[in-house]
This record gives sequence, C-alpha cells and structure tokens, in this order.
Amino acid sequence: MTVVTRFAPSPTGRLHVGNVRTALHNWLWARKHGGRFLLRIDDTDGERSREEHVESIRADLGWLGLDVDGEERQSARFDLYEAEFEKLKAAGRVYACYETPEELEIRRKILLSRGLPPVYERKPADAPVPEGVAPHWRFRLDHDAPIEWTDLVRDAQHFEPITMSDPVVRRADGSWLYLLPSVIDDIAMGVTHVVRGEDHVSNTAAQVQMFASLGAVPPAFAHEALLVGAEGKLSKRLGSLGMDALRDQGIEPVALAALLARLGTADPVEPVTGMAPLIERIDFARSGRAPARFAEEELALLNKKSVHRVDQAGVGGRLPAAIDAARWRAIRPNLATVAEAAEWAPIFDGPFVPPAPDVADRPVLAAAAAAVPGIDWRADPWHALTAAAKEATGAKGRALFLPLRRALTGRDHGPDMGELLPLIAKEEVSRRLAVA
Repeated sequence: MTVVTRFAPSPTGRLHVGNVRTALHNWLWARKHGGRFLLRIDDTDGERSREEHVESIRADLGWLGLDVDGEERQSARFDLYEAEFEKLKAAGRVYACYETPEELEIRRKILLSRGLPPVYERKPADAPVPEGVAPHWRFRLDHDAPIEWTDLVRDAQHFEPITMSDPVVRRADGSWLYLLPSVIDDIAMGVTHVVRGEDHVSNTAAQVQMFASLGAVPPAFAHEALLVGAEGKLSKRLGSLGMDALRDQGIEPVALAALLARLGTADPVEPVTGMAPLIERIDFARSGRAPARFAEEELALLNKKSVHRVDQAGVGGRLPAAIDAARWRAIRPNLATVAEAAEWAPIFDGPFVPPAPDVADRPVLAAAAAAVPGIDWRADPWHALTAAAKEATGAKGRALFLPLRRALTGRDHGPDMGELLPLIAKEEVSRRLAVA
C-alpha cells in the first residue's frame, strides 16, 4: 500500500501554527513511508474563499519545506459530489429536511430541559412537505451497529449512532458542508491516512459510515491533541499566529518544524538542521492525549539554537556580502536570528565609529594602538594585542579586555575576540584604536 496523506485547508485566511502542525505531521508521515502528500484546497465556500489565500498557503508550505505531490480544488469537483450524492439519495442514505434554524433551536432546548440529549429527531416518511421551501439534506446514520475504529493516537474509539444527530451534508441553497465532500475526495484521491485535530473525532464517527455507504474502506485516522497557549488555555494569539508574523520575527522554518513535530509527544524538542530526524521519529503512538502547549518563548530559544547550528551555506543568500563563512562562524553563537548578522557587517568593515572611552581606559587603548603595527595579523593578533597592552599598563582582566572590545566592536559582549579580531583588517583596527 502506498501511503497517501492530505492537508485540506480552507482558503478563507492565512495559515496559523495549528494548521501548520497538521500539515507538517501529514507530510512527515508520508515521507517516512515513501508515500505521497497531497494538498486539497477546500474552497466550497465561494463567498469567503480568496485566491490570495490559496497563494499564501502554497507559499507558506514552500517556506516550511513541505513539498506537495499533488493538488486538488474542491470547487472543481462539484460534478463528482453531485454524482455521489445522487447514489446516496437513491439508496436512502440522505434525506430532505425542512426545519428552520429557529425550529431546530427550540426543539434542542426542549430536549435539554427534559434531560435528554439534543439529538435530531427524524420525521416520519409520510410527514407533510411544506410548499415553496427548499430542503437541507442530512446523512442517515445506521443505528443497527456501533461505530468503531482504532485511532493511531486515541486507540479504540466507540460511538453509538443512536446518540448522534444525522449530520447535515448539504444546505438548502445547494452548497456543501465539510463532511461528505471530504469523504468523496478521500476515496477518489486514494487517501490512506487522515491526520487532524481531536476536534474532528465526532465528525470521523459520522464519516466512517459515509465511507461504508459509498463502498469504501475508511482510511486510518490519527486525531491529535490540540495546541493551547503556554498558560494552558486556547489563545486567540495562538489562533492568529501566522507564518508571515513568524517570518517577520526571524523564525527559521526548521526551528518551527522541530518544535511542532515533537510538541505533545514523548520525544524531546531539540534543534535540528534538517527534516531527516523529524521524518525518522514521527510516530503517532508517541503522541500524548493532553493538550500540546505552544510557547513563543520556547520557539524563540529553539530558533536561536537552530541558528547556532546552521552553516553559512545554509543561510548565505540572506547574509550581507561582507559576512563570509569565517565571519559567520565567528558571530553565529551570538545571534538569535539570521537577520541580526547584518548588524555585524559595519563592525567588520566599517563605517564604524567607536564609542567615547572612559578616561581610565585610555592608557590601555593607547598602548594597544602603539602595538598594532608590530603584530602579525596572520597569527594570533588578539592575544598579542592584549599582551602588549597589559605589559605597558599593568591592566588585566575586565579592565584590559572590556575597553578593547568596546573600541573595536562597540559592544560589551559578543563573539570570542580571538576568533573575531583576525577577521577585521589590521588597518581598520589601528584606525579604531587611534580614534578611541
């Protein structure tokens, strides 16, 4: 069997971290098993769907490195839905209903007031049909046997269909709801595994019967715990945290993937330099049932660690021309994002004006300036420079090193000066010390 997974976003907005986690896990599962990862654009809502959102979905998946093996648009598949719907109608598995939303709400409240579950009550077959009213359509659940499947995350699942409402699959205006077109597409696209959030479990119970009614074996299901904010509650911030915002923050896609791949599983969240270890370790049996807590602070820390691991070739296209491989190796332990590397270009090559030194620091700077001409810049200039200044002034420790770091970089902290100093031209170092 060729494993086929799919990611099925609605193009009514930008992807957020919850969507991306679903897409990532589907992609990882397909890649682990040498299968196919499909993109299905669920654009049946003609009023809210926007082409610019379709483009942003593709762009976000590309940024994350989730290559797609095929794409389908639900808006191009209405003829297929119509044909399958007619089969279900002929078999008596879908039926027309005429209640208004207000009537359904009143009946729901009555049932609740009696301590009964608010399950839709089917009308007798000979019930009168109101004139001039277009029906909505429900799928008739089979009450004769329980609905069961073994979930890859939640293990054995059991639903009694008599406790469930027959789900609406088509509105009175002829438009489709999610449940039935999704099943028809999964059959036609050969989907073998459906990976999605646990909020779809009750949908799956109904869809299991829909697959059977269309003569198909249901795919395997993995219903994952939902993401929640660090404070333990569903967060509006989390629901709106899009890929454009993360890119603006300097988040690396591999850092986001590393966090979302392991969040809520038994595996530790660790920085990676590529997708291979994430593909190797994806295993829904290791996913927990508790909500997975997403913290932007954890992502920022993981991003920092990821930046520290990547070589210059991996980010070269985003670096200033002045930051070559040696300079990147020198500064990357002090970067939180790749974009921060641009701040170091003038520190290497100028224009750079050192800050005014404290009066007490000037002897050290003067001694260092006097020593520069005699230092071999191909050897170990930093230790030669500090040794000369120490011998001339007697300064040591912080009183020796800090004035020199400030004069040469404008910062109190930063990369190892022994690695950094040879990467700044000798003439530029001499100028800075003389100015300071």
